[in-house]
Amino acid sequence: MYRQFEGNYISLAVKKNLVAPPKDSPYGITSAGDYRVKKIDAIIKPFKLEEVKDALAEVGIEGMTITEVKGFGRQKGHTEIYRGSEYTVDFLPKVRVEIVLPDDRVQGAIHAIVTSARTGKIGDGKVFVSNVEEAVRIRTDEKGELAV
Repeated sequence: MYRQFEGNYISLAVKKNLVAPPKDSPYGITSAGDYRVKKIDAIIKPFKLEEVKDALAEVGIEGMTITEVKGFGRQKGHTEIYRGSEYTVDFLPKVRVEIVLPDDRVQGAIHAIVTSARTGKIGDGKVFVSNVEEAVRIRTDEKGELAV
């Protein structure tokens, strides 16, 4: 993968933009620092998952991780009556959608999530965006934007 040239290791794959360069690259690019990769965490109502997935597919988002979670915010749960007894359900079922993508695609993904998950009622959910320090594709050792 690397070829020695005048004392420096230069990746042919880096020249072809197939993988990220090494940290002390002759191209002056660090492996993760110059890549703008973000992580979106969206907490939504479970019955909205298919709509959110379809809306993300329309804007070209191909991969995501889905986790079934329980929680509450301002909603603070609700009360239910079961066999004549009233009890409080503190933690409500939600779905957590995690997406890691390049910075330039974040606003489109957020718009797709918000518009497709909105019911207009309390408990619709939240969207959080955070920076990703490093992303590495295990199979190919690609880094940064190339890994997502």
